[in-house]
Amino acid sequence: MHILDVLKDRGFIAQMTFEDELYEQLKEPTTFYVGFDPTADSLHIGHYIPIMAMAHMQRAGHRPIALMGGGTAMIGDPSGKTDMRKMMTVETIDDNVAHIKAQMSRFLDFSQGKAIIANNGDWLRHLNFIDFMRDIGSLFSVNKMLTADCYKARMATDNGLSFLEFTYMLMQSYDFLELFKRYGCRLQMGGNDQWSNMLGGADLIRRKERESAFACTFQLLLTHDGRKMGKTEAGALWLDPAKTSPYDFYQYWRNVDDQDVEKCLALLTFLPMDEVRRLGALKDSAINEAKRVLAYEVTRLVHGEEEAARAQEAAAALFGGGALAGSVPTTQITAEQLAQDARVTTLAFLCGLCASKGEARKLVQGGGLTVGEEKVSDVNAVLTAEQIGAEGILLRKGKKSYHRLVLKA
Repeated sequence: MHILDVLKDRGFIAQMTFEDELYEQLKEPTTFYVGFDPTADSLHIGHYIPIMAMAHMQRAGHRPIALMGGGTAMIGDPSGKTDMRKMMTVETIDDNVAHIKAQMSRFLDFSQGKAIIANNGDWLRHLNFIDFMRDIGSLFSVNKMLTADCYKARMATDNGLSFLEFTYMLMQSYDFLELFKRYGCRLQMGGNDQWSNMLGGADLIRRKERESAFACTFQLLLTHDGRKMGKTEAGALWLDPAKTSPYDFYQYWRNVDDQDVEKCLALLTFLPMDEVRRLGALKDSAINEAKRVLAYEVTRLVHGEEEAARAQEAAAALFGGGALAGSVPTTQITAEQLAQDARVTTLAFLCGLCASKGEARKLVQGGGLTVGEEKVSDVNAVLTAEQIGAEGILLRKGKKSYHRLVLKA
């Protein structure tokens, strides 16, 4: 299959420019890029769709460029934001870039020039404003830019759109031109919320270089009813195990809605589509097989075989009522802490299972907090050292959130 047909079949493609020309272009090895603004020191699950698409493209013989936004992050992309992003220092941005570069190597093969990591800070931070505006800004129509969804949405808010953010499209377009000159890059890929910015870059190359250039966007990771996936009670679903443990990561996919399983298998794993469709067609309790495969495969790709196996074993132990495995999120409490306040609601707060003691009390009142196998019915219920025992004790919030308490020796 042609790589675009592979990506379409798996549900990646949202929009593309000059489709017939792009099909011809991708019949030969092509350099393409995806941009990642380092707004945090880790990638999250929202970045995982373009990363998987990059991996499919690389397996088909094309060369990916992972572009770190060391320059554009100093401005902030207004797309999907109701207010201006918080300004970051150069030091913070560079530290975030270093972390993300390390993560990228888990998903793409950077050996022998098969993939490239670039940083747009190398060219954007040293631009001369007047030269840039004369050379690049003169080619952009303000009237046309204002029709972009990202700008229209911001202009409708109370705070409006700053001129700083208004220049973001020019900066991203210039990135594409620079990558074309440096590496012969002819295709930009990314999330569908970047469509307007990507059109600007492809058009800039065609106008300045008289060369063909293309844009292709991917579907955002949404549930069947249109909600953004990857949001947890603790915040974003991070790819860094220090921010989201492999167990919590595994459990997120183990508990996705039945109607989203096939889509997630297609987008987030490399399983053949025949197997994806077989698993996605399972009904009722049989769909749990598909969810186990999904959780294991995604965790394996992100965290490695060993962590995926540990998370799977821990989940099986929990749901099977067996001994607790070491991968379950665990908090050690001291005897002093227990003597000071041994109420279950306080302990649920201390271990992070609940955001506050008030939330823990409401959870108990609603019948949603369980200790071991017993549902807690009294907001003043306490735990003793004997109840916690040598192996610790499991606290459960609702059906999906677990935490183990152990006494510090």
